[in-house]
Order: sequence, then structure tokens, then C-alpha cells
Amino acid sequence: MDPYKSLREAAYEANMEIPRRSLALYTWGNVSAFDADRAVFAIKPSGVAYEDLKAADMVIVDLEGKKVDGSLNPSSDTKTHLILYRSFPGIAGVTHTHSTYAVAWAQACRSVPVLGTTHADHCIHPIPCTDYISQDALARDYEEETGNLIVDTFRKQKLDPQEIPMVLVAGHGPFTWGPSAAKSVYHAAVLEEICKMAYVTGVLNPRIVGLPAYIVQKHYDRKHGAHAYYGQQIDR
Repeated sequence: MDPYKSLREAAYEANMEIPRRSLALYTWGNVSAFDADRAVFAIKPSGVAYEDLKAADMVIVDLEGKKVDGSLNPSSDTKTHLILYRSFPGIAGVTHTHSTYAVAWAQACRSVPVLGTTHADHCIHPIPCTDYISQDALARDYEEETGNLIVDTFRKQKLDPQEIPMVLVAGHGPFTWGPSAAKSVYHAAVLEEICKMAYVTGVLNPRIVGLPAYIVQKHYDRKHGAHAYYGQQIDR
């Protein structure tokens, strides 16, 4: 019996959301699912097409980067995932995609400003974009240092990864995370739509400065605040 069956299945289902949501082509992109109690995560194997992927193919890796279980090689982005798990307490899923509009903002090296209520419903802050990875960091360990670059960006800008579960890596693309693998993919889909809307807005009005702060706060609070009223309220 596979002791990691449920973890593999969670990772598999989340990975299959990438092609369903048109967040990547071919083998681009990957999702991992983390088990904090066992300090391991299941991640997509490297270079396997989504149509060929099976739950049993998910590779189990520990937080030292050691393959614990699985016959295939894990994603080439595995070390980036493990750095995020080590550094951002409470997350249990990480997604990396090459979705068109998020990648375009990353390639432009631009953070995504809060231009409308769709963005504000999910986050009251701009979506940060890192600096380019340095040549020295790339030479040391590209994937590990990509994770460190994300963590350093949040630390330097004093950002909370729980409030902003997404980032753009300059010249590369988006990483998102959440309390589950499924939620991390949800955030990837949300990020892509926000980036698309922001791009079109900038084309229509290049002088746009952003949504007024009082509207931003209202939309965020009605969904996430202490007195949130979005959705169905359940008496406790």
C-alpha cells in the first residue's frame, strides 16, 4: 500500500488544473502538495506531459531535497518549492506556471498595481515582481536561489506571504501558493486573470494610477475582513 497515496492524489489533481485552466502548454508548469506532519511534498515529475500524467507518477521529496519515494525525477523547479515551504509557514501547496499575461508582466519586470475590484477582492497590495536573479546566485544553484530571491523580495518589501500568495519572478514567471495544492492553483488562475485585466486597462488608459484606497479596502474587507459578508454566512 502506498503511504503517500492521498498526497500524490492531491498533487495530481492540482497539476491537472493547469491545462484545464489554460495556464501552461505542453510540460510547462508544476504543482506540489505539502504534508507538514511528515515534512515531505509530492510534486510533478520533470518533463512528463499532462495527458500522460498519473497520480502514481508524483514524486515524494523531503525538505532537504532528497527523493523519498517515486521512480521518476522530480520537477526541475523542486528546490524553489522546498525553499518556499521552509520559509513561508502555513502553506501546503505551491504552483508554478507559464501563463501568458503573468509571464508578460514578469518579463517586463513590473509589479501589478491594484487597478480594480477584481484585484482588491483577493489582495489589497500590488503583486510584487522580483529583481533579476544575479549571475552569482544563478551559478550557485538556479532553482534554490530563485526560491531565495522570492523570499528576500517579501522580506525586503515587508510583505506577508499569507496576504499576498503570489509573486512574479523577473524574466521568468509566476509562483503562487496557498493552504492546499488546489488553492495554490486557484491563486495561479486568479493571478493570470488579474494580469490580463491590468494589461488591457493600461492599453485603454496608459495614465491610470490605480483604484482609490478606500474602494480597495472595502472590497478586500467584505470578503476577508472581520465582518466579511461575501458568500454564504454559516451560524456557528
